Amino acid sequence: MDFMNNKEKQQQSRQTKGNMAEIVNRNIKALVARRREDENKKPTEERIADSITRFTSNMAFVYTHIVVFGVWILLNLGWFGIKPFDPSFVDLSLITAIEAIFLSTFVLMSQNSLDAQADKRADLDLQISLLAEHEITRLITLVAAIAKKLEIEEAQDAEINELSQDVMPEKVMDTMENHKGNGQNH
Repeated sequence: MDFMNNKEKQQQSRQTKGNMAEIVNRNIKALVARRREDENKKPTEERIADSITRFTSNMAFVYTHIVVFGVWILLNLGWFGIKPFDPSFVDLSLITAIEAIFLSTFVLMSQNSLDAQADKRADLDLQISLLAEHEITRLITLVAAIAKKLEIEEAQDAEINELSQDVMPEKVMDTMENHKGNGQNH
């Protein structure tokens, strides 16, 4: 065998690290581009709901309500010598109830959008995992064949034969459901 000297090994290591960084960089750029594309494809209603949800989920929204409701209450308590326009606070209650209905609707719309994104990511994760599992299975098959050819004792291990079989996702899901049905957690 031809062994590399230290300088060649260091150069190869730097190239590998550089390639890894390039791959990670490419993947990040692709994911960011996809996220932007998905964001641009959202209907106007979803974008509005997301904007409202973003605004209502920060402290500026809270401070605005403290000021508006505080002034409303103080004015209607008659503290400024102005005749109260809502002395029983019925109008304030009505406004806050309507606001709560709309806010909860916007939050639910945004949550549905986030759930759809999470489902897409989960599907992508599953597909990548299945692909990786298939590739690893092929590698195990190849390494086991090499080990058998070289007459390495571990090549006869029954577990290697089992690991060299493709996993069928539907069978794994059936097994998981059977365990759940039997009251087992694992």
